[in-house]
Amino acid sequence: MVENNIAIAFTFVAYLLLMLVIGIIAYKRTTNLSDYILGGRSLGPWTSAISAGASDMSGWLLLGLPGAAYVSGISASWIAIGLLIGTWLNWLIVARRLRLYSFKASDSLTLPDFFAKRFRDNTQLLRVISAVFILLFFLFYTSSGLVAGGKLFETVFGYDYTIAVTIGTVAIISYTFFGGFLAVSWTDLIQGLMMAAALLIVPVIAFMDIGSTGAGEALAAQSEHMLSWFRDASTGEALTFVGIVSSLAWGLGYFGQPHILARFAAIRSEREIPAARRIAVTWSALTLVCAVAVGLLGVGFIERELGDGETIFMIMVNAIFHPVIAGVLLAAILAAVMSTADSQLLVSSSALTDDFYKALLRKDAGETELVWVGRFAVIGIAILAYLLALNPDSNVLGLVSYAWAGFGAAFGPALIMALFWRRMNQWGALAGIIVGGVTVVVWAELSGGLFDLYEIVPGVIFAYIAIVVASLATSAPSEEITAEFDTFDQP
Repeated sequence: MVENNIAIAFTFVAYLLLMLVIGIIAYKRTTNLSDYILGGRSLGPWTSAISAGASDMSGWLLLGLPGAAYVSGISASWIAIGLLIGTWLNWLIVARRLRLYSFKASDSLTLPDFFAKRFRDNTQLLRVISAVFILLFFLFYTSSGLVAGGKLFETVFGYDYTIAVTIGTVAIISYTFFGGFLAVSWTDLIQGLMMAAALLIVPVIAFMDIGSTGAGEALAAQSEHMLSWFRDASTGEALTFVGIVSSLAWGLGYFGQPHILARFAAIRSEREIPAARRIAVTWSALTLVCAVAVGLLGVGFIERELGDGETIFMIMVNAIFHPVIAGVLLAAILAAVMSTADSQLLVSSSALTDDFYKALLRKDAGETELVWVGRFAVIGIAILAYLLALNPDSNVLGLVSYAWAGFGAAFGPALIMALFWRRMNQWGALAGIIVGGVTVVVWAELSGGLFDLYEIVPGVIFAYIAIVVASLATSAPSEEITAEFDTFDQP
């Protein structure tokens, strides 16, 4: 437990109240399902860019990545490099085309909805199976956020882990339940700016305190490999080619993350995407570099006997700053946790509401009914993720890596091909989603990953192969489908 937590508690309460007020304001602007799921496609470049980044990075950015750098040295940065490249390519390749095409395809509100309407799938197989994978992998992803929140409240206030996870879950549910996508996006903008500010301030002040000489001596005393890109400082072993590829492959996951893709579909105009891309890439570069710096500089502040490396950011904040300032900076972790978990809950809720309830059970359901079904789905999904998060030994990075790979392999290849290959048909899309998702699950269970290769790599490769083979082995898409596709043939 950190010291002087009364001032920190006051800061946390004020922050949570602000998020709830935003949720209530968004509630008044949410009148139909499109508002609840995509905010009426009204996001500006700053909101879409920062909320996409904040919903992407989550508590991993302030807990997992600094912890990895603290333990393994700068070699942990390969993941960050892959993520930065993935962010840029996702905004460059996917954003504009998805914004246009999702609207053209009967104003598709969710990723499963887009696949179903893009390929005129009257069987609803594409929609239902896509929704199943969304719900499966988001349980792990949302759970990782709740674990991070639990570690935050446990470390800061000394709460029992179960109580800490419960507090975090209730806080996230509160404004997501009422405000939907607008509340999530507006709060994510604030939370993303808080995350960037905190990650910039902490290493700068730490570096000013110990200086370059002190930092270098501390790193050298810990291990001669702390600043080696090709050796793990915790073991001294050289990184393998497969290990580096696996880390860089995190960038592949971006193309299939439903909560990030939702920001592309919700941006106000495709003309604002270049500005949003510059903002998103700048934000990602700043936060990733600073997160690694926190872990490296933490070696000079905290003894190596620290039990959980993922708490290094919290411990440093408490050691360096006045309790009031520490409260603001630690609230950034809560912001990181909430900005991702709320987006994941909303996408999962959308899958249940639009892709199960409306598509299969109540095709004539009214807008008000669907909005309320979505709200109660948020509670149900949060409870399941909460139960999964109750294990105090859960690792944030481990949970995120599994879910990230699942989405990247199941939806990334299918979406890229759906946007850029006119010969693709519904069977190709279905094959790609199933093969990609199942490969991740099976590969991850093979002794923790066959050949130590991150499961997203084989998942993406096999998914692309399945899409091409299944599409070419079955009938070509109808003229109606190809004619619609051809209107987007020029990026």
